Amino acid sequence: MRLERLNYNKIKIFLTFDDLTERGLTKEDLWRNSFKVQQLFREMIEQASDELGFKPTHSLSVEVFSLQAQGMVVILTTKNEIVEELDEEYMDDYIEMQVTLDESADVFFEFYSFEHIIQLAHRLSPLSVSGGSLYSFNHRFYLLIDGGMDDFENMEDLIALLAEYGSPATITKYRVHEYGKLLMESNALSFIRQTFPL
Repeated sequence: MRLERLNYNKIKIFLTFDDLTERGLTKEDLWRNSFKVQQLFREMIEQASDELGFKPTHSLSVEVFSLQAQGMVVILTTKNEIVEELDEEYMDDYIEMQVTLDESADVFFEFYSFEHIIQLAHRLSPLSVSGGSLYSFNHRFYLLIDGGMDDFENMEDLIALLAEYGSPATITKYRVHEYGKLLMESNALSFIRQTFPL
């Protein structure tokens, strides 16, 4: 679990699928309101309080974004509302959460060197993967293979190969698009294969 403060009342938590597995949860469990999911949210809030000094009020907005290969991004936002006439002991155990869930079919990976992307592009050739957008941000490279791959038969193979050369990005594609540099807008893998033969 990785935490990052976005502003005074908002934090971002990145959960990998391994984090969920360690807690006996699957991605699908987060769509249900089970006891284990409530425990997970309580643990995230406690860790955010310890590490970042994040003090939620009794009204909390939770946005959960499921990413294809990376895991989950959870945005917690406290609401500045005054809660009146609630018993103090009751208030310690009660936090009202408004939960929004969203799922993305995008695959977004981070690479430490361009050489890794060249090798990956050639390894993906037999799978007929040729699209993708390539970005540079904070001395790293980011490859976005967006949506439209729902009917791709070898998604697990694709993700396994991506993981050999890079790692799932823990920042959002929106941040990289906004603050990074777009190197190749489309067909990045195909272009790299043609331009940089092995």
